[in-house]
Amino acid sequence: MESIFTAGFNHMLLALFRIFFIILIAGILVRKNIIQKTQIDALSQVTVLVLLPALVFGNTLQYFEPQQLRYWWILPILGVVLSLLGLILAYLVFLPQPLKHKNLLAIAAMQNAGYLVLPIGQVVYPSQFKTFSLLTFLFILGYNPVLWTLGKYLVTTTDHRSSKIEWKKIITPPAAANLISLGLVLLGWQHLFPAPVIDSIHFLGEAAVPIATFVLGATLGSIIFKEMASIQDILKVLSVKYFLLPLVVIAFLWFFKIGESTPLLADFLVIQAAAAPATGLIIQVRAYGGEQQKVASIMFVSYLICLIALPFWIAIWHTLEAFAGSI
Repeated sequence: MESIFTAGFNHMLLALFRIFFIILIAGILVRKNIIQKTQIDALSQVTVLVLLPALVFGNTLQYFEPQQLRYWWILPILGVVLSLLGLILAYLVFLPQPLKHKNLLAIAAMQNAGYLVLPIGQVVYPSQFKTFSLLTFLFILGYNPVLWTLGKYLVTTTDHRSSKIEWKKIITPPAAANLISLGLVLLGWQHLFPAPVIDSIHFLGEAAVPIATFVLGATLGSIIFKEMASIQDILKVLSVKYFLLPLVVIAFLWFFKIGESTPLLADFLVIQAAAAPATGLIIQVRAYGGEQQKVASIMFVSYLICLIALPFWIAIWHTLEAFAGSI
């Protein structure tokens, strides 16, 4: 009989292999110049400007019921808290001179909260994906400003241009769709939209996850690095991202028995804690300056390790839940 740990590990590993296969194909197509960077940029714009807002708007108006998802307001707060927790842990790991490794603090703390997590939810939790996607976008509502302000400051150079806050990068179309649709539901105005309109928006939004996965792979595939970061730096980043942060989050979930009352939320937080670094970080380095080779090499290694680390932690969590249920 398959153990709970093995079942959880294999299930998540299979899901990640499906996702990473798409990422691999996209990366190869970009590396071979079959798909050009301009095409990926255009596809990324369509994803951000149209598909993700449609997914957010359609799912929120159709499936978000505040009375049933009573803890919804906690998600944006958790998006901020998890990032700050990662930064604190990274700061401690990089002592005695953590400020000399600002870009590494960002890589260790800022996870791919959307483009990687959403496909995982669609594969692993198909019957609960509507709720899972709501959790994701509510979480990102708090997380995104941290990524594009503090994360951008840490990962890029510290001259005047790099420290300037660009609000258009924070208030993205998905974030705007999230705020608008959330407000409509809380005011009870979602019924003003005819069902065919909502169905059309939802239909369009269904394309967001597979295309976003392809864009993620293309972004990683277009990374150019000539030399790797030092082994010491890589190990420190990995120790935070794939050991300390998931461990602390699981300890919190276990202590407060979150899995007993809201199992999907608990799984979601474990996935967020053990997710690979945000691809937005490498985009920020390209746009605003920084140690591109160093950041790119650590990102590359981190995504490879994620294939094992994320299934490991979700399996650990499910094993602990089963143990708690048996005593």
